[in-house]
Amino acid sequence: MADAPSVLFVCVHNAGRSQMAAAWLRHLAGDRVQVRSAGSAPADTVNPAVVEAMREVGIDISDQRPMVLTIEAVEVSDVCVTMGCGDACPYFPGKRYLDWSLPDPAGQGVAAVRPTRDEIRGLVEGLLADLGVEPVR
Repeated sequence: MADAPSVLFVCVHNAGRSQMAAAWLRHLAGDRVQVRSAGSAPADTVNPAVVEAMREVGIDISDQRPMVLTIEAVEVSDVCVTMGCGDACPYFPGKRYLDWSLPDPAGQGVAAVRPTRDEIRGLVEGLLADLGVEPVR
């Protein structure tokens, strides 16, 4: 997997949007992409509404834990995606930086999270295409 592209998803609490994005990328790319997610002020747990929304589409993220954003995580990633939350990644030349402006699921129920979950899937599919990686079927 050393030649696989590496993607880092970043959001402040690493409890919602970045967790969904990482889960979709793992699900759709398998082991053909290295996936990380982190936050500048990680929560204690992943948002339960996010866990449930992903479970509805057959993806279990109940074992995931928010992680702290490190310079090393950015340094080893080819693509850094922020989730429209104002988080700033350290800048390294040659890295690709994207910002996906998405509603924050914090404090929302599953019904409110579903549209964001589905939008993230579309964005991840576009990212896979940009990386030249065919989704797993």
